[in-house]
Amino acid sequence: MNPTEGASAPSTPRPAATLILLRRGGRHADRGVEVLMGRRTERARFMPGVWVFPGGAVDADELDRGDEEAAHRACAARELHEEAGVELPADAELVPWSRWVTPEVEGTRFDTRFYVALAPPHAAPTPDRTEITEVAWISPEEALDRHERGHLDLVFPTIKNLETLLPYATADEVIAVARNRIIEPILPKVLGTREDWRIVLPGDPEYPT
Repeated sequence: MNPTEGASAPSTPRPAATLILLRRGGRHADRGVEVLMGRRTERARFMPGVWVFPGGAVDADELDRGDEEAAHRACAARELHEEAGVELPADAELVPWSRWVTPEVEGTRFDTRFYVALAPPHAAPTPDRTEITEVAWISPEEALDRHERGHLDLVFPTIKNLETLLPYATADEVIAVARNRIIEPILPKVLGTREDWRIVLPGDPEYPT
């Protein structure tokens, strides 16, 4: 049986934004690419205990201002400040990196725009202790390795975004690539049965058309 068989119509995904904050410069220059991640509280109803990039749903008043892209950028910056205590300067460059839509089989769905940005000098992230209980600077390689060893809980879109950062040696290189990156929404599909399922992406041979 397909896991979607008998299910109700898919819910409408909520607009959301996430910020992949990159650390570089000074004494950190020799560390390569490092990103800021936070661990969601175990009390959360959605993705408890999972390590994520700072982010959340776009507020209605942000969307009401009429500029959809600006609303998502404002949301990403706001969530970074609320969850990790890092405030970006007014002229900070938030560059689109990817856009992921939650699979239709999920009850809670988001249409999330991921941005990359450079951390302010001497940024000292601090978890809000409400949504996020821990924060850490970590390289994409280390995050993926720790996930494979069962030491860091990650969800599919986070894994895939970390994988896209692997080819780059510096934060500045990531930003330069992002400025010319073409962004298309990615909607994963879930195939198989409730007991034996798999996720496929656009471009995969099995992806439904």
